[in-house]
Amino acid sequence: MPTLLVSSKGQIVLPAEMRRRLGMGAGARIEVLEESDGLKLRVVRSVATADMSEMAGMVKAPARGVPRRLEDFDPASLLTRSRRGKS
Repeated sequence: MPTLLVSSKGQIVLPAEMRRRLGMGAGARIEVLEESDGLKLRVVRSVATADMSEMAGMVKAPARGVPRRLEDFDPASLLTRSRRGKS
């Protein structure tokens, strides 16, 4: 386990191999969590934002059966249909 040295400015240096393995470059952010037995360091990964309009049409579902209408999901009509089936 690598040991880190704290400079007079309070800075620490992570070994190069560890930075490469974690995909950390200059400007990478690390979250520091204080726990009862010490500190926990966690790399903060930014999540890329995406425009939802660019995603339209990415997934094409195969058509199966008869197209559904909004009325097909009406609770009252579903109940009526299920009662008709039992008669």
